[in-house]
Amino acid sequence: MHYQNILFDLDGTLTDPREGITRSIQFALAQLGIDEPDLTQLEHFIGPPLLQQFMHAYGFDEAKAWEAVGFYRERFKVTGLYENQVFEGVFALLDTLAGQGLHLYIATSKPWVFAREIARHFDFAKHFKVIYGSELDGTRTDKVELIRHLLAEEGLDPKQTLMIGDRKHDLIGAQRNGLDVVAVGYGFGSREELAAESPTYHFETLAELHAAFLK
Repeated sequence: MHYQNILFDLDGTLTDPREGITRSIQFALAQLGIDEPDLTQLEHFIGPPLLQQFMHAYGFDEAKAWEAVGFYRERFKVTGLYENQVFEGVFALLDTLAGQGLHLYIATSKPWVFAREIARHFDFAKHFKVIYGSELDGTRTDKVELIRHLLAEEGLDPKQTLMIGDRKHDLIGAQRNGLDVVAVGYGFGSREELAAESPTYHFETLAELHAAFLK
């Protein structure tokens, strides 16, 4: 693969945020009188914009969904942010890409203020030129809009830019901006979800992804 610029999704691509996100969703729901004891039932919140996911999953109107997002952030910014794990092999991959002189960016629908703190805390911020995310008011949670903004701000050529992600939102956002895309199978998107978007490349493991950059 020969690209000058590499965009990474964060949740499910660089890190496994399962515990922090699901526990913070559980907390938010509890504040609204909804008991969900099984955290695995909340994993569908990992990846998509939270506001829309609350509305879709629980039938909340926009006002109530924003209330849920507020409760979520109340716990996430203090505790959930750090209930996270960098996937094994990520640091080696980032070292390889940096050694090849590639320009690396993060493009996540998570608010950038949280994404940058996660990258700082887990010590991979140094590998990225800029970490792009949404605003706290919901601006640029949509991956199409976010990636368009990133390309414009950085002056990147879409044909020289590759997006790597684990959910359909990553693939759709990149493809609609003219980028080739890598779907990774070790995150939270099912094989069916990813295959439906016809990604340019599909790697089941992080080791396979890394190997593709060594060819």
